[in-house]
Amino acid sequence: MSSFGRKLIGGVLAGVVMMGTVGCGSSNPLDSSSSQESDASTITIGSANFAESEILANMYVQALASHGIHAALKPDIGARDVYIAALKDGSIDLVPEYTGNLLQYFDKDSTAHSASDVYSELKKALPSKFAVLDQAKAEDSDSLNVTKSYSEQHHVTSIGDLSKINGLKIAAAPEFATRPYGITGLKQQYGVDATLIPINDGGGATTIKALLNGTVQMANINTTSPSIKTNNLVTLKDPLQMILPQRVIPLISKSAESDKVTSVLNEVQSKLTTQDLMTMNGESINDKESASAIAKHWLQTYKLV
Repeated sequence: MSSFGRKLIGGVLAGVVMMGTVGCGSSNPLDSSSSQESDASTITIGSANFAESEILANMYVQALASHGIHAALKPDIGARDVYIAALKDGSIDLVPEYTGNLLQYFDKDSTAHSASDVYSELKKALPSKFAVLDQAKAEDSDSLNVTKSYSEQHHVTSIGDLSKINGLKIAAAPEFATRPYGITGLKQQYGVDATLIPINDGGGATTIKALLNGTVQMANINTTSPSIKTNNLVTLKDPLQMILPQRVIPLISKSAESDKVTSVLNEVQSKLTTQDLMTMNGESINDKESASAIAKHWLQTYKLV
């Protein structure tokens, strides 16, 4: 996988207020006593607990700051339930999201499948205090993966092929148990019985290890993860479109919306591609670059700062 180019020296863009310590597991990112308070004019941007979300949050913070908008970062908040609650109570004002999963979070009965329909239905399903900005071309979907040897041995190339497998175990985040494309969806749509082995690392190293050593037979991994190619995994086909399109989108509290904020972030959205996500994830996972440095380099590449 190619990199954007030269390595960057760390350091965030001047004027950005950092609202927490990345990687400090003992601190609560939503606890104001453990971080500097932001004033009422500051837009506080949170991230979920995986690398890509933190990179996107840094991009939004730095882009806003470069246009004179006070922006603060609260990284690594947690799973969707946690950061949605933070949006509701005002602890954060904005968070990077993904269209399909967000639609199913607010409307489990939606029948939308295309990227445009998912985006349209999402805007209708949002709570009255929330809004979404433009969706990017960039997409990072959930995907179900097996090892190449398992695929060949059991003749498995599509999700439905798993219906003949007994004792199937899948590594995924705890919330996979109740997601429409999770344990319930596998049974209802494909007739697949599976047991969830919860691993809360966003399809990261622990998930990959469990798959490769046979602890599980399948793993939920984001499609932009370099681990799929690196480990020669087989991503199972999803002919019933159980997993919806997952385009990157900013979810924002309407109280934080303004024409300037919308304009700046929509410009970021217009440039972001799926290949960019794959490259940046590789820089994070393989090259150990910081989220702030990766974000800064991407913004500079597209002349957005």
